[in-house]
Amino acid sequence: MSVFTKYKDIVLIFVSALLYFYIAYALDRTNFFVLSSIWFGLFACFYFLVKKPRLSFNNLVGIAFIFRLIFLFATPNLSQDFYRFIWDGRMILEGLNPYLSLPETFIQNINYPIAEARELYAGMGELNGSHYTNYPPLNQLCFLIAAFFASKSIFGSVLVLRVLIILAELGIFYFGKKLLQALHLPKHNIFWYTLNPFIIIELTGNLHFESVMLFFFIWGLYLLQKQKWIWAAILIGCSISVKLLPFFFLPLFFKVFVHKKSHLSLAKQWLQLIGFNLIILGTVVVLFLPFLSSTLLANYANSVGLWFGKFEFNASFYYLFREIGYTFRGYNEIGIITKITPILTILYLICLTFFRKNNQQVILFASMLFGLCFYYFTSTTIHPWYLATPLLLSVFTRYKFPVFWTLVIILSYQAYANTPWQENLWFVAAEYLLLFTFMIIEFKSHKRKDDIISA
Repeated sequence: MSVFTKYKDIVLIFVSALLYFYIAYALDRTNFFVLSSIWFGLFACFYFLVKKPRLSFNNLVGIAFIFRLIFLFATPNLSQDFYRFIWDGRMILEGLNPYLSLPETFIQNINYPIAEARELYAGMGELNGSHYTNYPPLNQLCFLIAAFFASKSIFGSVLVLRVLIILAELGIFYFGKKLLQALHLPKHNIFWYTLNPFIIIELTGNLHFESVMLFFFIWGLYLLQKQKWIWAAILIGCSISVKLLPFFFLPLFFKVFVHKKSHLSLAKQWLQLIGFNLIILGTVVVLFLPFLSSTLLANYANSVGLWFGKFEFNASFYYLFREIGYTFRGYNEIGIITKITPILTILYLICLTFFRKNNQQVILFASMLFGLCFYYFTSTTIHPWYLATPLLLSVFTRYKFPVFWTLVIILSYQAYANTPWQENLWFVAAEYLLLFTFMIIEFKSHKRKDDIISA
């Protein structure tokens, strides 16, 4: 046995730790060659640690969270969104409603309502600072906690936000493992999420709150599997109150409650389904109540509409549709395309809802995964951190293409090698060509295995 083979895991862990440290404290995101090289190196280490594990389950858990702690004192250098998080939290601490004002208005009027207002505005950028916040109320609570503990220090606020995200990651690991065991799936699967470099960098490193959203969501799904649907509904409502994305999954719960194998009467099944959805919606409404005002809905809708109806980044089929529009109409047809693609997504969701056995939770996870990916493939904007949700869903399925997507998503970061940022569509095309090739190969592989089993 060679020395490398004997100490392979130690080498992989040590190399990974060094690379994470470099990303956290030394990386310039405009240096795409260095960033992508480190990214691919981290994924190689991750693959060998997870695919053929030699370390114990508990050792892998410890390693995953040690990697996160490397980022503890780092200021995010791959995303500037955290400046807006801090701004919103400090606004609430000062008794101001963050949904009703624009940061740029305060700056233009030389009115600084919070500590470090100019630094925060400069950090978040003109685009972010010129639009109303689109972060739901439980997300705002996280920002408020950071403001409470560090109202005059950006570094202190970053530290608090990161601690909250790491705690949420612990929760995802805990309930994810328990749900895998409840579904009689290998608990080791959770490491495709927990040890994934994409998750460690994009969520813990860059302070994106998909972690908190997914913590509530996976906890809710675990309780739903245990038939505690009332508490599950409350937790899913909390998840939506961090990020709106779980709203997308609500139709897919139909057959969880209404199906032929239920011991309940059809009337009781429908009552539970209606109650489940009403509790989710009620939870969201109650959490929004502290921010209620006559202009809240309009401001919030305008902000969400900006990111999903006007902004374009790392899209796949949308860019193809856009090029067709340019060819035949001579201009960008985003206004028309963004009206058609939601209809296609709704039709696909209807098919998933009524033609799949979603009362079986493993199938439900696959339906969520397929539905969400369909939505992403037709969207105008796919930021890297959006992939956290399909990645976690894939842990409960036999599909690994989301893991592969978290690898090739780094190609989207080429846009930030330019000042101001500018996408090179060849890199976007390469990302999706590689992804779709992997998906075709994986689907064919599963079909062959199914054919062998059925024979």
